[in-house]
Amino acid sequence: MTNLRPLWPWSLFAALIASAGLPIYIHAPKFYVDEYGVSLVALGVVLFGLRLIDVVQDPVLGWLAERGRAHRRVMVAGAALVMGVAMLGLFAVPPMLPPLWWFGITLAALFSAFSLLTICFYAQGVARAGTLQGGHLQLASWRESGALLGISVAAVAPAVLGLLMDRPFTGFAAGFAVLCVAGVVAMRGEWGAAKAQAAPSPLAILAEPAARRFLLLAMVNAAPVAVTSTLFLFFVESRIGAPDLAGPLLLLFFLAAAVSAPLWGKVAARYGQRNTLMAGMVLAIVAFGFALRLETGDVVTFAMISAASGAALAADMVLLPALFARHLSAQNGGEAIGFGLWSFASKLTLAFAALALFPILEAQGYQSGQSNSPQALQALTLLYAGLPCVLKLCAIGLLARTPILEE
Repeated sequence: MTNLRPLWPWSLFAALIASAGLPIYIHAPKFYVDEYGVSLVALGVVLFGLRLIDVVQDPVLGWLAERGRAHRRVMVAGAALVMGVAMLGLFAVPPMLPPLWWFGITLAALFSAFSLLTICFYAQGVARAGTLQGGHLQLASWRESGALLGISVAAVAPAVLGLLMDRPFTGFAAGFAVLCVAGVVAMRGEWGAAKAQAAPSPLAILAEPAARRFLLLAMVNAAPVAVTSTLFLFFVESRIGAPDLAGPLLLLFFLAAAVSAPLWGKVAARYGQRNTLMAGMVLAIVAFGFALRLETGDVVTFAMISAASGAALAADMVLLPALFARHLSAQNGGEAIGFGLWSFASKLTLAFAALALFPILEAQGYQSGQSNSPQALQALTLLYAGLPCVLKLCAIGLLARTPILEE
């Protein structure tokens, strides 16, 4: 039976979660480099260490979300409170410890709350999609459109606020805290009152071959986004030579993704989810292939590449979680455990990106905000544009061999 409750709260809550995710990897490292002089290598090590915690944490949080489904509304409210306070500590409060330690502690709290919210939200979506005529694709289109709009706002908010106030990141953190309250209130009727039940272990989920293939696909396919999001500001600043346009270019990238998200859902409903997802992956490869040839001053070309790669990202965000949710629904249980593992697989790529990319750039002599040698700029270009092409080709190979349950 079709559920007539509106889906806009799912968009708003997705915007809340997303605005604390990818933009933190874009803004936080550069903020601590520029504001406190922390080295890129040190930040990369801290980010990798935080993701190592997730090796244990995300599956455990998935198990906790499954066992505590009767109290999920309270769990979500508490996690949102922690996330809002942590964001204020990260950007609005002067470090009460050495900056690198403060960076690590506030991010640890933020990411822990982020993980629990993400797992609960996507697990709850499996049940909600079962009440919709359009199923998982309909919910995913609303959810990921909201997420991409949230990313869009978060990506450019510091630049916009910088025109209005002396400490734009303070305003960004305060706005995020308000969004935490709004998101929790909007979703308060969506968590249901399901009884706690026996939860399968993460090992039980991993024992299923199709689930393992989906999780590996999620990890490999998230890697190009991890690379480009980690290096985006540095690429715009040093290779394109347009640091003042970083905000508008980020906005273009994510708005292109937000506009494309519902369109990918419609295309997938007509032509199949595997074919549509593969088309999105090919679009990403084409876009980054052109990025390999960029020179200083190629702002218009890079803007076109940003729009195309943003549209490709939307295909990943809408279709892959919907496919995995459909698979978990067919298994009759363990949704939170499954998305705990999914969250871990996706975020681990960000950790490896931070750990590997920054030391390589420093070894090639790259310095943020400075004049760089052709060798350093070539290394930046190959990492930003070349590596994602290789990783996307690997993802296409995995997708071709992954069993898909079409709706």
